[in-house]
Amino acid sequence: MVERLPLNRPLVGHPYCSDVAISPYIARLRERIGNDLLLLPSVTVLCEDEGGRLLLVRHSDSDRWGTIGGLVEPDESPRRAAIREAKEEAGVDVELTEILDVLGGPEYRIRYPNGDAAAYVTTVFGARITSGDPAPDGDETTEVRWFDDEALARADLGPFARAQLAALGRLPPR
Repeated sequence: MVERLPLNRPLVGHPYCSDVAISPYIARLRERIGNDLLLLPSVTVLCEDEGGRLLLVRHSDSDRWGTIGGLVEPDESPRRAAIREAKEEAGVDVELTEILDVLGGPEYRIRYPNGDAAAYVTTVFGARITSGDPAPDGDETTEVRWFDDEALARADLGPFARAQLAALGRLPPR
């Protein structure tokens, strides 16, 4: 018998879920394919202030700094996903100003601690905050901070964020 999973809320503690929330859609796929590689559409939101600083979030699962972003859910446009992720992860409403790039490749492959393999293709949006004070959600993110280029170069970034920021010319490639 197949367990029915809710369609509209993230899951934690499910056999095919890591310690962080997972989309019910992905959980259903994982029930069928296990830990095999999934190619996933995602979005990244780079909020920049007037001084050119970038808003980053500290991810609760890795305790490393990363960009705002996440999966595009079924029937959701990348634009809508980007706006949703900014609100969920950083507590801000944003205006998306441009598509900066679409990134994928080996640098965007991840194997999660539970063994799940994923390769992401991410649409990177430039954005500006229209309302809200940046704050972590306390679930996926534990801290939110603005980084100038000097601080960005010293930040303990996750590999995904480092690859994105290098591809966009904000960091030197490693």
